[in-house]
This record gives sequence, structure tokens and C-alpha cells, in this order.
Amino acid sequence: MTDCIFYGGKGGVGKTTCAAATGLSLAADGRETLVVSTDPAHSLADSLEADIGPEPTEIVPSESAVALADGPAQDGSLWAVEIDPETQRERYEKLAQALASDLRSAGVSLSNEEVERLFATGAPAGSDEIAALDLLVEYVDSGEWDTVVFDTAPTGHTLRLFDMPDVMGMALETAQSLRGQAKRIGNAAKTAVFGPMSMMTRSGDDEEESLAVFQARLERAREVLVDPERTEFRVVLIPESMAISETERLVERLREAGVPVERLVVNRVLEDPHEGCPRCRSRQDRHEERLAEVRSTFSELEVVTLPDLEGEVQGRESLAVIAERLPR
Repeated sequence: MTDCIFYGGKGGVGKTTCAAATGLSLAADGRETLVVSTDPAHSLADSLEADIGPEPTEIVPSESAVALADGPAQDGSLWAVEIDPETQRERYEKLAQALASDLRSAGVSLSNEEVERLFATGAPAGSDEIAALDLLVEYVDSGEWDTVVFDTAPTGHTLRLFDMPDVMGMALETAQSLRGQAKRIGNAAKTAVFGPMSMMTRSGDDEEESLAVFQARLERAREVLVDPERTEFRVVLIPESMAISETERLVERLREAGVPVERLVVNRVLEDPHEGCPRCRSRQDRHEERLAEVRSTFSELEVVTLPDLEGEVQGRESLAVIAERLPR
């Protein structure tokens, strides 16, 4: 069974760094690991210093896995992928076109553009979330990886991602209902005009099956997301008041959706200020106050802290420092 780890939070807090570091450490522990970026900004390639595309790419071959923990590296490997919503968009347009065709056959005069808007009614903007859920099922059910680590988009995108199964489910049910009504009306009209021969001209149900399959995949994604035996959502934040407030909202929303949240990752905590630097000492004191606030606000959650490193956390050496502090 494939496990899932999600890293979420507002933009710029270090989710990509955490996901990349976790991927490297899991691979070093002998697990076949896939790191997935669902953030449209796509900084995973920069973090891993590797060329990553819309298909899973092997980053650390099993024979040269990097040992990030005590002991030798095990027989694991790291793969990474940056989801390109463009590669998924054609599929959803095809579903909308199928609906448009049947509506027109029933005498409902709607343009393709109008039907596409109807198909997306109530759905949050952005096909990246839809692609993320669709591919989540593909990656988890493929059996190729022991763990899939998701570097999710900033908080707003993340919330939309977890809304998608419900929202798209309702939209698809409506679409299927309309499609069924259109087929019945169209078939009745053809029978009245052409008689029994009209039955010979019926189109197949491939499109209808596509709608049903797509809805089933969204429901499957929901099952994975709320399964505490295989899924964990880790919220990343920095020691600032606004970040704490936003994290409260995100944790509450995830819990409402039934998504397991067990720990927070507080990134960029100043732990070793330069001696003789009053500003550094003041910043450290402020971070300690915010950490106390985090622990008080989220007393039921495990709090993991990551150090504030100089420069960008990029490349495996820097990621190794972070990986040592993150649970696997």
C-alpha cells in the first residue's frame, strides 16, 4: 500500500524544501519515493537541482541513493514530477464536448464555450487542482512507489484541492443527468421522424463512461485523502503571527474535510544568532515567543522546528540538514 505525505501552507514558507528533503530521506531509507509538485510556480526542480518534467523522472538511482541518516543507504530511489495542468486540460475539454454534442442533438442550442462554463459551474478556478487529484489516484494505485510526497500549492490552492472531489462530483452528476435527458429527448425525436431505423444510428456510451470513470477517480482520491492509515498532511509555517493565523484556518478546514493532520513544521527558526548582534538576539526572542504561541494554539499537534539557514536551501547538501529534522 502506498503512503501519502502532503506539505501545505501559505506561499513562501518552505513546502517545496520540506517535500524534497523528505523524499531524499525516504529514498535513503530504502523506500521507492515519488515527490509531486502541484504548485504552478514549480520550484521542485530548483530545490533538487534536477531537470523535472510532467512525467515522473528518477532523481536518485537506487545504486547511488544518498544516506541522510545514520547508517548506509538502503536500496531505494527518488522520483519527481511537476504536474503540468496543460497535459490534463484536453481530457476535461473532451468531457465537456461530449456533453455539448448530446445537448445539441436534443435541440439545446449552446456553444461549446457555454457548455464548458456549465460543466465547470461551481468549480473553483484552476485545472491544476483537478489534475492533482486525478494524478494522485494514478500514482497511488500504480503500486510503483512506497510513498508519494506532495508539495502542494499555497493555502488557497490547497483548500480548493480538497474541495474538488465534492464540487466536481456534484458538477459531474448534473452533467450526467443533463446528458441522459438530452439522449432520451434526442432518441425520441429521431424515433418519431425515422422510426425503428433510428436505433441503428445511436452513438456509443464511451463519453458517458468517461464521465462516470472520472467521477469514480475523484471519489477514490477522497478515500485516499481521508485515510489516516496511509495519508498525513503536514502544515508548514514560519514563526510569524500572520502565518499562525492562516495555519489555524487551514488546519480547521482540513479537519472539517476529514483530512488527517498530526504535526506542524515551523520553518526558518533562528536558533543560533551571531554573538554581538542585538538585532539577531531580538529576532531569536521573537521566534521563541511565536513558537510558544504555536505550541499553545496547537497543543494537540506535534510541532517540528527547522533552522533558519543562510542562503537558499537548494541541492542535496542543504536538504540533508532539513531532512535530519523531519520525521519519515
